[in-house]
Amino acid sequence: MPSSIFQKSNPAADITLLPKLGMSKKEFIADFKHYYSHRLGRDENCRSPHYAYEALSMAISDRLVERWKNTYNACRIQNCKTAFYLSMEFLMGRSLSNAMLNLGVNDIVSEALYELGLDIEELIDAEPDAGLGNGGLGRLAACFIDSCATLQLPVTGYGLRYEYGMFCQNIENGEQVERPDHWLRNGNVWEIERPEYTHRVKFGGHTESHIDELGRKRSTWVNTQDVLAVPYDTPIPGYQNGTVNTLRLWKATATEEFNLQEFNAGDYAESVAEKNTAENITMVLYPNDANENGKALRLQQQYLLASASLQDVIANWVGRHGNDFTHFADKNCFQLNDTHPSIAVAELMRLLVDIHGLDWDEAWRITRKTMAYTNHTLLPEALERWSVNLMQSLLPRLMEIIFDINAHFLAEVSAHWPGDFDRMRRMSIIEEGHEKQVRMAYLAIVGSFSVNGVAELHSKLLQEGLFKDFYDFWPEKFNNKTNGVTPRRWLAACNPELAELITDTIGDGWVTNLSELEKLKPYADDAKFRQKWYELQQASKQRLIDFNKEEHGAELNVESLFDVQVKRIHEYKRQILNVLHVIHLYERIKRGDTANWTNRCVLIGGKAAPGYVMAKKTIKFINNVADVINHDPDVGDKLKLVFLPNYRVSAMEKICPGADLSEQISTAGKEASGTGNMKFMMNGALTIGTLDGANIEIREEVGDENFFLFGLTEEEVEEMRQDYNPQAIIDEDADLQGVMRLLECGHFNQFEPGIFDDIIASIMSPHDPWMTIADFRSYIDAQRSVEEAYRDKERWTRMSIINTASSGKFSTDRTISDYNENIWKLTPVKVDF
Repeated sequence: MPSSIFQKSNPAADITLLPKLGMSKKEFIADFKHYYSHRLGRDENCRSPHYAYEALSMAISDRLVERWKNTYNACRIQNCKTAFYLSMEFLMGRSLSNAMLNLGVNDIVSEALYELGLDIEELIDAEPDAGLGNGGLGRLAACFIDSCATLQLPVTGYGLRYEYGMFCQNIENGEQVERPDHWLRNGNVWEIERPEYTHRVKFGGHTESHIDELGRKRSTWVNTQDVLAVPYDTPIPGYQNGTVNTLRLWKATATEEFNLQEFNAGDYAESVAEKNTAENITMVLYPNDANENGKALRLQQQYLLASASLQDVIANWVGRHGNDFTHFADKNCFQLNDTHPSIAVAELMRLLVDIHGLDWDEAWRITRKTMAYTNHTLLPEALERWSVNLMQSLLPRLMEIIFDINAHFLAEVSAHWPGDFDRMRRMSIIEEGHEKQVRMAYLAIVGSFSVNGVAELHSKLLQEGLFKDFYDFWPEKFNNKTNGVTPRRWLAACNPELAELITDTIGDGWVTNLSELEKLKPYADDAKFRQKWYELQQASKQRLIDFNKEEHGAELNVESLFDVQVKRIHEYKRQILNVLHVIHLYERIKRGDTANWTNRCVLIGGKAAPGYVMAKKTIKFINNVADVINHDPDVGDKLKLVFLPNYRVSAMEKICPGADLSEQISTAGKEASGTGNMKFMMNGALTIGTLDGANIEIREEVGDENFFLFGLTEEEVEEMRQDYNPQAIIDEDADLQGVMRLLECGHFNQFEPGIFDDIIASIMSPHDPWMTIADFRSYIDAQRSVEEAYRDKERWTRMSIINTASSGKFSTDRTISDYNENIWKLTPVKVDF
């Protein structure tokens, strides 16, 4: 657990539990009024829902804090092993509704607010999203720490407290325009600053060598430009079990507020330059690293996270055990969420060797027994690489340690494969070339005892492809942990009406044991149950229509098939393939081919990285096509295409309950797992998808007949690459010819000639890595099967029920149980409350 003001000098001493705050309606009303009038200074004349949200959140937070303290004390008394989840992203979304659900006070609080003349939904909507992530990686981390608390596992999350989260996305003339997401503008009622546990993080400077009193060569990192890492703690409640774990986020600040001498000399700007430079480190989530300044800032972020977090854990250890690290590896485990925090391997070595005086071999033994690495990508370009020159400039001592780690590691490789210099070159942590690079994923593998992928196919492809040499060397290190999502937020909270129907039908055990949803399967054949299910699905669609109209103004028909693709905009996720299908449907309407037609609303949402040109062009492409289709009187309700701006967690909470069809159409072999596919499935949407990522396991769970499969397999994709000819495919497919004709004649960009030439050239290129044209025909045929199924309301509703009933595997409770059983080996800590 992190350092805490709750600790006592004698952990075995009797600890009296704090008196419990009341949970009645009367007590919530009293606390709300107290905070609203006294702490916030508001009265009945204030009309802003923000202050009512803050007052309610403070009342809820009080209940969390007392459980938080008791959780800490219970873990300390038991001297339990602890895991630490290091992640550059925690996409938490909103906290109020989740906290109320996990405390079990939804109904009580709603009634209390009703008596006060307030609407709980309005207060929930007043909370800004904590957008400290850009997609699935950060949302997975948020789901993970929810499940850890629900399973009562002693796990602390460590991340960065970005002042500005993932940018807000506006659409102007069809194009993405980024504006800052200053989510902390009004503060954050859920966090508690812990300045007493601040740590100093070094940058720059140089190293000096000396011989210690035992005759060992030692290094000292000197003349550094230091930054302070200040912790802010957020409580993470388990589901109605008294456990509240910790998410600790670091804010970078300067060691001095400003230079008084320069201030007195009149140089006001320079006097605060050091402060501004330090605070820039945690100012923005993922700075654009297209230039050297951006790369340096991103590396600073990664090192700040690793160094501050490890210092925190070690300080807590030393406070209890002194400088004896004999059992450190038995009591601590660090899970690296993707490659971003992998510098932690070298940093732990630095702290153990340089600061605490351990010899190299002992420090390396501890490091290799405490570090575990999760890989989230199959794209080689997405794996972190840092130039040796940048590392030597910014982190000179860390670079020395990485060189030493690599030398020791290559000696192991050489002993295993004598004389295999090509293999040594491939496996080296240092990549040779014009500019030497540090392969951070390799550092993570070499320094960890466990390496896992996040879906069965992903883990298999890591072992057979990206990390094959390492798998051949250490097969015992590699394992799979299929991702999941928390059913508390992604069904119980976001779809309460459906959750109530499920609970009324099979009981509420599914909330913490999602496999119990299997009990729903017999009800798929019950006509009355199917009717209730259908009515709730239609109500969810209507709420999505209302949300969409409020935010974006588009008119949608609730009877239409709601076809949804929401995720980060990226070529491998193939939003372009989706739009090609939309154009095909439009072309059919224009030529009168509408027999047995199924009305369809295609909803696409997602953000493009600011520096990703093709992704931003894709957004423009979607919006241009939408503009033409939605304003064509021949089309009407037959077809709608809507781009949903500013996709975020709170938007997904409205979107996933209202989806009929979940688009999971990435090129086979490119998506590591996906978690949106699981959220949609859990809420009863049917999946159309390739055999990629977790789609494979979703199909295995739900059955072939309840999944719309299309596209090449990963093996077929690789085989076709040898002689891929998109033009030949187009020449043989009349439907595809019709689509390309509309694209090439500029039908969707009549007043902006040439703007989609790059998109057209990309999909028609024999070197297109995403094989969009290759999967077009199979995708169109699968969509025809979708239409046929949707026209049969009873069949579709039955398939929807079966999808929800089969989603038990995809709970993060199961995922985290797997992590714990095979990697962390923690003992759950019961909290008396």
